[in-house]
Amino acid sequence: MPLKPSIVGFESPVFHYDIDARWLMAYAAGITDPAPCFRDSTRPLAMHPVFPVCVEWDAILAVLAATRVHGLSADECARSVHAEHDLHIFRPLTPGTRVSAQARVVGVEQRRPGAFLTMQIDTFDAAGELYCRTWQGNLFREVLLEGEGDHRTLAPVWPGQWGTEQSPLAATIAIPEQAAHVYTECSRIWNPIHTDRAYAQAAGLPEIILHGTATLAYAVSGLMAQQAPEQPARVRRLGGRFSGMVWLPDALRLESAPPSQGVSIFRVLNAEGRETISRGFCCLEA
Repeated sequence: MPLKPSIVGFESPVFHYDIDARWLMAYAAGITDPAPCFRDSTRPLAMHPVFPVCVEWDAILAVLAATRVHGLSADECARSVHAEHDLHIFRPLTPGTRVSAQARVVGVEQRRPGAFLTMQIDTFDAAGELYCRTWQGNLFREVLLEGEGDHRTLAPVWPGQWGTEQSPLAATIAIPEQAAHVYTECSRIWNPIHTDRAYAQAAGLPEIILHGTATLAYAVSGLMAQQAPEQPARVRRLGGRFSGMVWLPDALRLESAPPSQGVSIFRVLNAEGRETISRGFCCLEA
């Protein structure tokens, strides 16, 4: 059944979380980032720049569940893949912080591979002041949109774009066979297409795949090691397009252009040379 544009404007419940040192340390360990700032509790622990995806997960699930009320069957809902990500960080989450998160559907459109849904996810404190805001795009593969698209709020324009004329900096990222299971537990993001082969195959995949946010986190860790070691708080915006799936195990290649005006443009390729993240960007505060 087609996805109905009536889902635009849907707001998830507000979810509440207490951030602790264990969660922050586990997230960095789950992507094998060795930086001491993520694991030495004798000093103020830093937040990995991709960590906010952890507190966004329940709100995202609420949006996906709402698609069932707005036209989709359970099978069609299961075809959702995280396609685009744009995270804005205004201040880091630290141990002892109590935060809330809520998602709102701001647009839908028909794309060639399927129906595309954009949500805005806010993470904020008790006074409503933002920690982070994410613009996330989900593609429902082989699903149609009923009628015309609808956009209540336009997502921000992404900075820069990868060009073939670039002379990239390159690094290899080894992704072990158990990476999806480890990331699931360390991030507290559970989607069975990443851990259960039978579920993944029922969703039309040949095997389990690595979370898109895990691939993004591995890439951001690689960029920080090159450009901002031990300074994760300098990362104020990051994202990209999840253009390919990562099977396990794999050896990814991170290619990044030399930073310009605080913006690093990058892409990630799998062992076969296919892009898994395209149009990647990471913005560093001076």
